[in-house]
Amino acid sequence: MLRGRMMAGAAEDSRALFGVAVRAALEAWPALQIAVENGFGGVHSQEKAEWLGGAVEEYFFRNADLELDEVEDFLGELMTNEFDTVVEDGSLPQVSQQLQTMFHHFQRGDRAALKEMASLITQRKCKVRATALTTARETDEDDDANSVEEMEVTATNDGAATDGVCPQPGPDSQTIKEEEIVEDGWTIVRRKK
Repeated sequence: MLRGRMMAGAAEDSRALFGVAVRAALEAWPALQIAVENGFGGVHSQEKAEWLGGAVEEYFFRNADLELDEVEDFLGELMTNEFDTVVEDGSLPQVSQQLQTMFHHFQRGDRAALKEMASLITQRKCKVRATALTTARETDEDDDANSVEEMEVTATNDGAATDGVCPQPGPDSQTIKEEEIVEDGWTIVRRKK
């Protein structure tokens, strides 16, 4: 009886640890940071971001044998539906892979690996800064349907060691170009070339 309680307690601890790791990955995701900080999800963007962690965690528990493209599709749909954001900066597969790896650690009961992943992600978390630029696609600037709002986003990590995940600003810095296309109501996030 005592062994059963101990195993149940360890499973609950592992599940809680998986939840912490999921939230760390999502909080470190620049596309989500930008969406929350700029209110793309409306006035409740922060609450939606917090809810997103639980939704992703639950998605994994209900679908144990997920393929990477299924995780990407799920995250992409959540970003589109909750934040009116289409993520095209190449980060969606990376975040999906992190989440899938975390879930594999959870399934194997490898709490040490889960803790390590959450810790590394938290250490590597980048701070993003968005600068809005407004341009027009046509010479008629009164036509809002053709206007584009662009944001240049620079990711920095305040000097912490990152192994290239979040480089310091400079000529080779990681920047994300974001355009909000007013006519569709979509927000597109792309890596700047």
